[in-house]
Amino acid sequence: MSEENSGKGTGKVLMQGNVAAAEAAVRAGCRFFAGYPITPSSEIMVRMAELLRERGGTFIQMEDEIASISAVIGASWSGVKAMTATSGPGFSLMQEGLGYAYFTETPLVLIDVQRAGPCTGQATHVGSGDLMQVRYGSHGDVFPIALCPWSVQELHDLTIRAFNLSERFRVPAFIMTDEGVGHLRETVELKDAAEIVDRVRRGDGPPFGSPLPDGVPPMPAFGDGAQLLITGSTHDPKGFRKVDDPKIHDALVTRLMHKTTDHADEIVETEESMLDDASVAFFAYGICARSALAAVKRLRAKGVKAGLLRTRTIWPFPAKQLADLGGRVKHIVVPELNKGQMADVARQHARCDVLSVTQTDGQLIEPERLVEFVIGLG
Repeated sequence: MSEENSGKGTGKVLMQGNVAAAEAAVRAGCRFFAGYPITPSSEIMVRMAELLRERGGTFIQMEDEIASISAVIGASWSGVKAMTATSGPGFSLMQEGLGYAYFTETPLVLIDVQRAGPCTGQATHVGSGDLMQVRYGSHGDVFPIALCPWSVQELHDLTIRAFNLSERFRVPAFIMTDEGVGHLRETVELKDAAEIVDRVRRGDGPPFGSPLPDGVPPMPAFGDGAQLLITGSTHDPKGFRKVDDPKIHDALVTRLMHKTTDHADEIVETEESMLDDASVAFFAYGICARSALAAVKRLRAKGVKAGLLRTRTIWPFPAKQLADLGGRVKHIVVPELNKGQMADVARQHARCDVLSVTQTDGQLIEPERLVEFVIGLG
């Protein structure tokens, strides 16, 4: 099976990560894509243009990223699963629209294929500097769901999971991949999703309210007869603006927070490798986790008891897993293609020494560099 005809059927195929993400999106039920070409994510847009034409969906190349995220939000409220893809500069432009999506509880998926920044940076080189942007880029209190794959197969699988989580919790869900994984070619098993989650589409309840503190309201679409009012201002459960009511504002922001934080155990996914007897552990994600696993194997061959805790979820942060790991090892080493963004968060939760190995030259961290760093700890 080739990349050109892989939009139909299942099976194993040699495929680029970005293309695999597009394949997964349509299998998850995505039928709308709006985007603007930007390296290194453009292959997602190109493949979605092909697949949506075949599947009866809608593809629009917008004039910029601001228009792209706005179109995706509108499509979601029309009742379809919608997504976009971008990289750092485009992600920055989308932040205002994403704030609107958070506050209006609009499900959508955004794939950020990270590159070396800031600003235009190195457009064709790898980086992972957007992890704090996805958490804190929107003003106010927002609590996003962000997943981080380390392989082509996982980029495929987590794209399906991102759609399911977005629909389940009525929130934007993010795939924080990187140029390394997005442009990597590996064998991937294309498969129909084991589970497809769809939003509860009813008009018989308030679309922005729930009797539960972490509740997810039903979400009617335009045309369902629910007389929808959708505003980015403070609103009551029916959508009416209530900008001068402190109780309504606090209740709304608090419920939106609990939708994510109260379900962290359901959302967070991690994987352990050789940690049973480890005295030093890597905590890693994305393409850096591959270097970390290779380093662990080389260190074990040298008699060093090393292990790896890999997270597939960046936000909510795997706080419980880091706290547990910090009680089991002397050192946690966090390799990153930024200046230590996740290491800073890990220090808040681990009960041991957390050390950072950073690299911001647009190149991958070599396993031998990690081996030498750990051996240097003594």
